[in-house]
Amino acid sequence: MKIIIADDSSLWRDRIRSILIEINEVFVVGEAENGTEALQIIMEKKPDLAILDIRMSGMNGIEVLKKIRELRMKVKVCMLTNYTYPLYKKRCIESGADYFLSKTEDFEKISEIITEMSEEQDSSTSIITEK
Repeated sequence: MKIIIADDSSLWRDRIRSILIEINEVFVVGEAENGTEALQIIMEKKPDLAILDIRMSGMNGIEVLKKIRELRMKVKVCMLTNYTYPLYKKRCIESGADYFLSKTEDFEKISEIITEMSEEQDSSTSIITEK
């Protein structure tokens, strides 16, 4: 599974990466510190999952999310933020986010999401190979 991490904080990117490298068959294929860079990497690398912070320079995470959906890219998006206000959550979900997590309360759920996605990929692969 290919994943990109976009957060303006190198500390958060390091922390997220440290969780992801512990999971088998997960590869961090790109990191970005702003939204413009994130979108460029997503378009180039075509990851299975993009983990986006909401507040970044250039394009913010919500703008990146909207652009991904406009381009009809088949990438799951996890919004991971310190700004868990109901309005932000609503905007992210309406814009097509697959997941919305708080950095302080839900951080450990990242590995659960990866496991869930991996199981979905395995089941879709087994269906294809059975035919």
